[in-house]
Amino acid sequence: MVEENITRIHLDGKEYILIGTAHVSKHSAEQVKEVIERERPDSVCVELDEQRYQSITEGNKWKDMDIIQVIKEKKASLLLINLAISSFQNRLAQQLGIKAGQEMIQGIESAKETGAELVLADRNIQITFARIWGNLGFKGKTVLLSQIIASIFSKEEITEEELEKMKNQDTINAILNEFTEGFPRLKVPLIDERDQYLSQKIKDAPGNKVVAVLGAAHVPGIQNELHKEHDLKKLNTVPPKSKLPKIIGWSIPVLILAIIAYTFLSNPSAGLAQTISWIIWNGSLSAIGAAIAFGHPLTILTAFIAAPITSLNPLLAAGWFAGLTQAYVRRPNVKDFESLSEDVYSIKGFWRNKVSRILLIVVLANIGSSLGTFISGADILRVFFENL
Repeated sequence: MVEENITRIHLDGKEYILIGTAHVSKHSAEQVKEVIERERPDSVCVELDEQRYQSITEGNKWKDMDIIQVIKEKKASLLLINLAISSFQNRLAQQLGIKAGQEMIQGIESAKETGAELVLADRNIQITFARIWGNLGFKGKTVLLSQIIASIFSKEEITEEELEKMKNQDTINAILNEFTEGFPRLKVPLIDERDQYLSQKIKDAPGNKVVAVLGAAHVPGIQNELHKEHDLKKLNTVPPKSKLPKIIGWSIPVLILAIIAYTFLSNPSAGLAQTISWIIWNGSLSAIGAAIAFGHPLTILTAFIAAPITSLNPLLAAGWFAGLTQAYVRRPNVKDFESLSEDVYSIKGFWRNKVSRILLIVVLANIGSSLGTFISGADILRVFFENL
């Protein structure tokens, strides 16, 4: 039986009521309240993991975050992606006068009011992104970061009528829609695996009547996956990293050093030109990345000095050193962390806030250094072949 945005499924003596929602829709929140109060289910499943549940119920505890530790643990890019998605969703919600995730909040509140057991049914968002990130090469990662950062810049307004049409996507899908068209294999971790995870959590929910509050994009998939059994442990596993990128990562600097050394022996002036090219291209483009993020002069200098060295060691990255320098020179205070969730609503706020600026410095300095490696590498090869 199918009603407006509601799908009912009877399976193995249990009734599942799936509510397809838009994550920033007044109508969706109202419908969640109405359905739960009318149906009085034994369990209410919401499309949240523990991290997002705490974020919604307790607020984003940005002031508890150690930005230096984030950089050292190599999580700056992941945090920037999370902030970008938060910015996208909150900007739409603010425009429409509704709190982002209101339908999930309503599901939580209605579960408590009716005495239903609350089930957090979604996979940890960091695991989802880790599985997405693992399927991308350098080009894909650069395009993904660029597209997500571009979503921050977008000032395009959307009507609530248009928003209702977005019921075919959830927040993450809406941002990554064009990207997944170019990288279709990412549909598996982004949508298919989450459908499987959500369906298994819904099936495992206690009681004979279960209401699930879901982004509408997941409803068709969950309808199919409910009839199957899924291994949650397997879906929660982050695949081991391939050895090939590590081999390539070490091979390139070894090759570059060998070429420069050989050129030096045959033509010292040409070898010096190669060395200068490596330093200038790597350092300059990394420094430009830090400058675009409005890094402190010492941060920009650090990026310039670090990039030619870190580009020869895959275990290091110029952006980490630039970000750590910025964190020490312009250390964020409590106010920066407390205002972070509001500042990321706008481009100006993203650059003004000391926390998000550090994240931008890490990412942009690393992108600049990577571009410098390719450009200077090509120049080094050119000089090498000219002097054979």
